[in-house]
Amino acid sequence: MAEEIVTIHTEYITLDAFLKWTGVADTGGQAKALIAAGLVHVNGEPELRRGRKLRAGDRVRLEGGGQWLIRREGE
Repeated sequence: MAEEIVTIHTEYITLDAFLKWTGVADTGGQAKALIAAGLVHVNGEPELRRGRKLRAGDRVRLEGGGQWLIRREGE
């Protein structure tokens, strides 16, 4: 699957908010469950913190799903 580029307009976005914003999770509860199950990886490592701050250059991968590269607007 090809990596999608996602542009954020702030310094960072939290992992759970990112999953909702990209449509991977419909609710915060769904995002929390995906993260707790170890299905979400940030920069190649499993990430279990839903409040993890994603910044420009971070890569997010969902097992069995998509891959995203975070960019900041204007960079």
